[in-house]
Amino acid sequence: MNTTLLLSSSLLLTLSILLIPVFTQLLPKTLENSPVTITSAIKTAFLISLIPTTLFIHSGTEHIISYWEWKPIMNFKIPISLKLDLYSMLFIPTALFVTWSILQFASWYMASDPHITKFFLHLLVFLIAMLLLTVANNMFLLFIGWEGVGIMSFLLIGWWHGRAEANTAALQAVMYNRIGDIGLILSMAWLASSLNTWELQQTFPSTHLPTLPTLGLLLAAAGKSAQFGLHPWLPAAMEGPTPVSALLHSSTMVVAGIFLLIRTHPMFTNNQLTLTLCLCLGALSTLFAATCALTQNDIKKIIAFSTSSQLGLMMVTIGLNLPQLAFLHISTHAFFKAMLFLCSGSIIHSLNGEQDIRKMGNLQKTLPTTTSCLTIGNLALMGTPFLAGFYSKDLIIEHLNTSYLNTWALSITLLATSFTPPFMKKGKAPTHTRIHHTLHTTPVNENNPAVINPTTRLAIGSVTVGPSIHVLYHPAKTPPMPMPNITEMAALTITALGLILALELSNLTHSMTPPKHNHTSAFSISLGYFNPLVHRLSSTNLLLNGQKIATLLIDLSWYKKLGPEGLASLQLPMIKTSTTLHTGLIKAYLGSFALSILTITLLVQTP
Repeated sequence: MNTTLLLSSSLLLTLSILLIPVFTQLLPKTLENSPVTITSAIKTAFLISLIPTTLFIHSGTEHIISYWEWKPIMNFKIPISLKLDLYSMLFIPTALFVTWSILQFASWYMASDPHITKFFLHLLVFLIAMLLLTVANNMFLLFIGWEGVGIMSFLLIGWWHGRAEANTAALQAVMYNRIGDIGLILSMAWLASSLNTWELQQTFPSTHLPTLPTLGLLLAAAGKSAQFGLHPWLPAAMEGPTPVSALLHSSTMVVAGIFLLIRTHPMFTNNQLTLTLCLCLGALSTLFAATCALTQNDIKKIIAFSTSSQLGLMMVTIGLNLPQLAFLHISTHAFFKAMLFLCSGSIIHSLNGEQDIRKMGNLQKTLPTTTSCLTIGNLALMGTPFLAGFYSKDLIIEHLNTSYLNTWALSITLLATSFTPPFMKKGKAPTHTRIHHTLHTTPVNENNPAVINPTTRLAIGSVTVGPSIHVLYHPAKTPPMPMPNITEMAALTITALGLILALELSNLTHSMTPPKHNHTSAFSISLGYFNPLVHRLSSTNLLLNGQKIATLLIDLSWYKKLGPEGLASLQLPMIKTSTTLHTGLIKAYLGSFALSILTITLLVQTP
C-alpha cells in the first residue's frame, strides 16, 4: 500500500510540476515565465519521474488511480483514472528526457524569435497532451490527449505563419489527422453503445470484437502516425522550426497512433483481418518512405522520411501481434531521432538557414561535436550492433523472419531495411562531401552549452538506452523460435549490403557526370506522384465539378425554369390560345360579343 501511495504521489508531482508554468501564464505579468524556467521545470519533472519508474520496476505491479467519476447519462460513467503500467512508466521519463534536451537546444535555435516564451509554452502543452494520452485509462482522457497533440502540432508547424508554405503544411496536418479522427470517434461510439464503457481494462475481455471498430482504430493510427495513404503531412511538417520537428518525430504526435494500437491491442489480438492489414500497411509504408528518402536533398526531409519508415516498421510489429516490441522501438527511436534533428538544426542554423545538402560540405572540421553525434544517430538508425536501434530493430526483423503470416510483407520490409543505409549516408553527406563550400562565407560556432549538452546527452542515451531497456524490459513473452544462422543474421546482412551500396553511390558523387533520370528515380523524386494525384487531381476535379454544377445546373435551371425563358414558356399556352381566338375577322369578334351577351343574360335571369 505504501508503494502504491508513493508511486501515485510521485507521478502526480511530476505532472503538477509540468502544469505550473501553464498556470503561471494566467497570473499577472510580474510572474511571467521564461524559456529557462520552463526548461528547468521539465528537467525537474524528469528527475522526479525516475522515482515512480524505479518503484514500478522494483514492484512490477500495475496500478489504476481513480480520482473522480462523471455520469453524463444513465448507466454510462466516465471515471477520471490513470493507468500506471509498463508502457506509461517507461515512456514518461523517456519523453521528459528528450523534451528537456530539445528545449535546451531551442533556447539557442530560437533565441532571435520575439515570442520565444510563447513558443516554449506551446512545446510544453504539446508534451503534456502526449503524457495525458500515455497515462489515460479510458478512451475519454485518451481522446483529450489525442486532440491536444493534434491542435498543438497545427500551432507549432505553422509557427512561422508569415510563410505560405508553413500555413499550408499546418492545414495539411490537420486535414489528414481529421480523417484519422473519424475512425477513432466511430470506434468510441461503438464501444459506448455496445459495451457501454470506455474503460480500457473492461474492454479487454471482449476479445471477439467485430472488425468495424478495430478498423476505426487502425484508421486513427494511420492518420496520426502517417501511414501510407495519409502520409503526405509528415514531410510537409518540416516547414516548422527544427525543435518542433525534433519533438514531433521523437516522443509526441507521430508515435501517438502506434501508442493507441499498443494500448488497445487486446481488442483485436484475435482479429486476423486487422492484424494482416496492420502488417501489410506497415510494410508498404516503410518501403515507400525509404524509397522517397533516397532522392531527397533537404536534410530535414531525409530524416522525416526515415521517421515515416520507422513508423511503418512499428506498424509491422503491431501486425505481428507484438505490441510490447513496438513500444520498445518507440523508446529507443526517440533518443536518436531527436538527436538527428538537433544535429540537422545545428547545421542549418550555422549555415544561415541552408537545408540543401548539395550546398554543404566538409563540416566535420568546424562542427566536430555535431557531426560526431550525427554519425552516432545514423548508425543507431541503421541498426548497428550495440547501439539503441539494434536492440529493437534487429529483434523486429528476427520475429518477422519466424512469422508465417505474409511473405510479401517480410520481403518488402527487408528491402526497406536495405534502403536505410543509403539515405542515411546521404543525410551524413554534409560532414564530408565537398560540393559547395558554404562554410567559407558563414561564421560557424557550436561552442555553446545549449548546442553541445543536449546533443551529447542524447548521443549517450542512443548508446546506452538500448541495452538498459533490453535488460529491464523483455519485450517478447516467448523467445524467438530456433532458426538457422543465415536467417538470424538477415537484418545485419541486409544492413551491411545496404551500407556497401551507400558507399558505392557516395563514390559516384565525386564524378562530374550528371545522373541519368529514369522512371524509378522520377518516382522517388516526385514522392510516388502521390501529391499530384491526390491533391492536384482531386482538387481540380472538385473545382471543375463545382463549376459545372454552378454554370450548367444552377444557372441554367434558373434561366430556363424561373428566369426570362421560364416566364416566356409560362405565357406560351395563353399566347397560343389567344392566337386561335383572335383571327382578325369581324365575324369572330361579333360572335364572341354575342356569346358574351347571351351568357350574361342567362346568368342574370337565372333565379
